[in-house]
Amino acid sequence: MNDQTLSNLLSEDRRFEPPAELAANANVKEEAYERAAADPEAYWETAAERLDWGQKWDQVLDWTNPPFAKWFVGGTINASVNCADRHVAAGNGDRVAIHWVGEPEGDTRDVTYAELADEVAKAANALTELGVRKGDRVAIYMPMIPEVVVAMLACARLGAIHTVVFGGFSADALASRVIDCDARVVITADGGFRRGAPSALKPAVDEAMEKVGDLVRTVLVVRRTGQDVDWHEGRDLWWHEVVGRQSTEHEPEMHDSEHPLFVMYTSGSTGKPKGILHTTGGYLTGTSWTHWSVFDLKDDDVYWCTADVGWITGHSYLVYGPLANGVTQVMFEGTPEKGSWWKVIQDYKVSIFYTAPTAIRTFMKQGREIPDSYDMSSLRVLGSVGEPINPEAYVWYRSVIGGDRCPVVDTWWQTETGQIMISPLPGVTAAKPGSAMKALPGISADVVDDDAHSVPNGTGGYLVLKQPWPAMLRTLWGDDQRFKDTYWSRWEGLYFAGDGAKRDDDGDIWLLGRVDDVMNVSGHRLSTTEIESALVSHPKVAEAAVVGASDETTGQAVIAFVILREAAGDGGPDIVEELRKHVAHEIGPIAKPRQIMVVPELPKTRSGKIMRRLLKDVAENREIGDVTTLADSTVMDLIKAREAESSSAD
Repeated sequence: MNDQTLSNLLSEDRRFEPPAELAANANVKEEAYERAAADPEAYWETAAERLDWGQKWDQVLDWTNPPFAKWFVGGTINASVNCADRHVAAGNGDRVAIHWVGEPEGDTRDVTYAELADEVAKAANALTELGVRKGDRVAIYMPMIPEVVVAMLACARLGAIHTVVFGGFSADALASRVIDCDARVVITADGGFRRGAPSALKPAVDEAMEKVGDLVRTVLVVRRTGQDVDWHEGRDLWWHEVVGRQSTEHEPEMHDSEHPLFVMYTSGSTGKPKGILHTTGGYLTGTSWTHWSVFDLKDDDVYWCTADVGWITGHSYLVYGPLANGVTQVMFEGTPEKGSWWKVIQDYKVSIFYTAPTAIRTFMKQGREIPDSYDMSSLRVLGSVGEPINPEAYVWYRSVIGGDRCPVVDTWWQTETGQIMISPLPGVTAAKPGSAMKALPGISADVVDDDAHSVPNGTGGYLVLKQPWPAMLRTLWGDDQRFKDTYWSRWEGLYFAGDGAKRDDDGDIWLLGRVDDVMNVSGHRLSTTEIESALVSHPKVAEAAVVGASDETTGQAVIAFVILREAAGDGGPDIVEELRKHVAHEIGPIAKPRQIMVVPELPKTRSGKIMRRLLKDVAENREIGDVTTLADSTVMDLIKAREAESSSAD
């Protein structure tokens, strides 16, 4: 793909029309938008009817006490039954539920739906033996292995509320979540594998347990790596011993539709994590329906979402949504090495692939020669999640990975929304590189100004949601007032997502990132995402991150950190000035970075998220904050060293 081809593909009026065959056989048709707008409750009722219910609901939606919604009131359901048992009962027990690909290379396992149902029943029996009852909280701190899925579904089966803590988080983070939700059981592993080597987990659990006192009575440990671990007699138990001896027979209880399913913690502006509470019936309806419709799921698809289960994407689009739909999917342990993901796609004939823009940009940096050496002709739909995808990455993804034939569904949603909210539909919507396009059928989204008035096409503002949706968070764990203050207080009756957005001249939505990632430079509101996209559109730039730093003259100044492509060399004053001019040309002089630092890497969590707060610490010459969640904390040392070199050169 040469520069002229890329320029043509990135032209403002460029659209990718749905492939004809996909459009002809799409799960959802164009008329769905009109039907859902006319009667959204009836639309979501149809979605709920795809699931197996113990008792049907009396009322689709109770919105008499906003912002506290109740969906499918009076209905009873069990998420575990819908994700395993019902597929076995339908004669699909031999279908592979999970193609697990572990580390080191060659460590693989296939789990059928019948095997999944048996393991979930055994785990539910084990948890019952350990005293776990309906409504109890269970913390899960595990690597990407099938047992983490089993543990989640076993909790759901019993009506216990799970809180999954990302395995890259620190002991302090685990302890604070255990304390906040009052968890009495922790499920973990001795460790996992990362880049082919064992990476311990149990020591962090032991450290966390010292901080929570006598709160936790049982730590259930999966033997994954065989590492030696400290053992606390009377508290620590091996998974294979306790779960292994259980019966595969377990009679599930049907739970009220609004029974809590899980609590997921996300960062809070005050520093105290927010416990996002999701309940069962609405969440399962929203995730299963959007998984089926947004990815145009077919019976013979092999689906792969690369997210870790410690994040909401792993909950909604690796566990609950796909398994409720009876899909065959890939689950991957560890970090991708050069070509490893493409080999998985080739070997397992993956047809739907869902990943993050950060990963895509990393692959762009490596060049197309690596993916070109693998057969990825099985792919038919590509997805993007986690942050706005810059147009160049979108086009590279579609062209190099998707072979110019696969539509890209650029999805916007949040931990709080539980389900995809804004996205193209691959058989219906023409797509534009970098745009999430429009809200899905049944979702009412708007872009408003400071006074909550809808903005006209061609302008930007704040993204809001105007009506309730099935998978919406119900509250913040133990703090209804904070729930109202955080999401519903800015404008009456509107859920404020915290994201900026703009409408283009066609009315399509472009996400601009978090409002706190929108800078005010001399009175001009500038999106860090737009500036990052401008930088990455330069042929010498592989990846970029932009932050705002305090500036006495302009209020805030644009500071950019860039990784150059290998062919661009180490960087120097000439390249920096070239990039500053490039941004000015692409966006305008007001967006020209005050400073551009060429760095070897960017600080990222193990899930691939760029930790911009650490870059802001560097930009404002502050002491570097907590780096415990980074995949490689030494990256910050390299950045600080480069910053020192830059300062001395000045």
